[in-house]
Amino acid sequence: MINHLITQKNWQTQLSEAITSVDELLTVLNLETLKAQIYIPAHFHLRVPRAFVAKMTAGDANDPLLKQVLPDKQEQITVTGYVADPLAENDQNPIKGLLHKYQSRVLLTVTGACAIHCRYCFRQHFDYNANMPTSAEHLAITSYIAEHPEVNEVILSGGDPLSVSNRRLFAWLDTLEAIPQLTTIRLHTRLPLVIPERLDNALLDRLSQSRCNIVMVIHCNHANEIDTNTAEYLQRARVAGVVLLNQAVLLKGINDSVMTQTALSQRLFDAGVLPYYLHVLDKVAGAAHFDNDERSAISLYWLLLAALPGYLVPKLVQELPNRPFKVPIDIYKGS
Repeated sequence: MINHLITQKNWQTQLSEAITSVDELLTVLNLETLKAQIYIPAHFHLRVPRAFVAKMTAGDANDPLLKQVLPDKQEQITVTGYVADPLAENDQNPIKGLLHKYQSRVLLTVTGACAIHCRYCFRQHFDYNANMPTSAEHLAITSYIAEHPEVNEVILSGGDPLSVSNRRLFAWLDTLEAIPQLTTIRLHTRLPLVIPERLDNALLDRLSQSRCNIVMVIHCNHANEIDTNTAEYLQRARVAGVVLLNQAVLLKGINDSVMTQTALSQRLFDAGVLPYYLHVLDKVAGAAHFDNDERSAISLYWLLLAALPGYLVPKLVQELPNRPFKVPIDIYKGS
């Protein structure tokens, strides 16, 4: 690991100093020879915080963290069935900034910004500029929720909701907590893994004071993403009363073995996080090279059931367009 890159700078500084140059990243990792394999689409450039790079192994072109963020010329290949909007989210967008796909919960895209650009991201083609809610839309969003009494949970997403300032995030929390029917606020975030310092005292104090249940779903795909520092910050969030869950994406050549998945579940549990979902890849244009066929995913899942206690086995699911729930993979298919 490149320990000399680890910094104790505050999270905002770390966010602003993220590596956005492929040349710099490859130089830091002593992997300049990989440059010929690089392709950077205009809509989705490289972005990775230095603290996350510090968890990678220099000289290893197959490092599982590097492969998640390094642009690859395979992204240029057009593959039938892989599209810009694989979940048809544009059809579930009644108000700017709000997605209503599942009956009891809505999702707010509070920002288009992420601390890290994961090359398999299903929203890499999403038009955030057209979907960022302004102050005027805040009222429309609260009115929409009030008009749908079946909604009792709001998911803060993006982008990454923790990439916004505490001031902006707390304003959203204040707005949502004032809606009596809401019982749960969920945050889907990668920040605790790529910049653990984002879980600062001010944020954890505010979350601990919420009248709502606070659920934080982190997005960790490999055990190497959780070092000692990361685990300490996650445990602090747990002590603050935040329910910590993880969703991972099954990625070819990164975490598609029983060894890597078992290590991930165990590392998560040690850090106070329960495995929640293991997603098969959303078929987004540019990410086909990460996909595993369903038969391989099912075979892996049976091995996980044998290797882990039930509470450490995530649900194997697929998100499909225009379905009102995550679709469980039929693990008995073909048996």
